[in-house]
Formats: sequence, structure tokens, C-alpha cells
Amino acid sequence: MTKGKRFTTATTLAMTASLLALLSPVAGFAASPRINYLLHCSGCHLPGGEGAPPNVPSLRGELGRMLSAPAMRAYLVRVPGSAQSALSDSDLAEVVNWMLMEFNADTLPPDFELLSTDEVSNARKEILADPLQYRIAHWRNYSFD
Repeated sequence: MTKGKRFTTATTLAMTASLLALLSPVAGFAASPRINYLLHCSGCHLPGGEGAPPNVPSLRGELGRMLSAPAMRAYLVRVPGSAQSALSDSDLAEVVNWMLMEFNADTLPPDFELLSTDEVSNARKEILADPLQYRIAHWRNYSFD
């Protein structure tokens, strides 16, 4: 190998290592539950979780109260926007748990436990064909008061 090729190879390796070092904090930051919420949920539910009733429900307050009905735990990850999202089961569990703590901390049941990856994986396998009817049957209809 010539001196010029060694220099080019060393320079390329150094630049690649520098680029990876610069990007690694960004990659870690990009995977946070808040960032995943902003990327995958806020387009409809808005950055603050307020939604756009009546077409897009709010994620604030109601979700915590909803968890008092056992069937509604799975509902949160079975609705089409969750079940069909590009997020992994682990990332979806983190996002839903983040939403519950960020937007619903005051309304969570006292015995609330975070959703696990396994719980999300199992629930997500069955997408709700009619989320509204499921919600009415197991909880109640939306209230926009």
C-alpha cells in the first residue's frame, strides 16, 4: 500500500469514527419515548396530546381513568394508530407509558403498573376493527364537554 493510500484510508476511518461519534447521541435522543410520540402520534393527537375532538380524541386525563377497566389496557395498543405503527413493541410500550405518565399522571389508578413489552406484543396482534364500539362496550363513548 502506498503512503497516499494509507493516508486516505486512515483519513476515511477517522472521519467515519468522528461521524459515528457525532451521530450516536442523536440516535439515542431520537429513540426517546417523547421523540417517538412526536414522530408517530402528534400528527393527529397534537404535540400536547389534546387531539382534535370529535375526530381525534384527546390523550389527556381520560386515558388514566380508562385504565380502571381492565380491557382498556390492551385497547391503548390495539387501536389502529398504535397497532399498525412502525414502532417496535418495546418502543410502543415506552411511548404509551410515557403518554400515560405525561398526560394522565393525575388520573391513573393507584395500582397502575407500566405496560410491559410482552403485554404490548400480545395485545397488538389483534387490531381493533371498530375501536369506537370496543370503547363503548368496555368503557364509554367519548365525551367532548
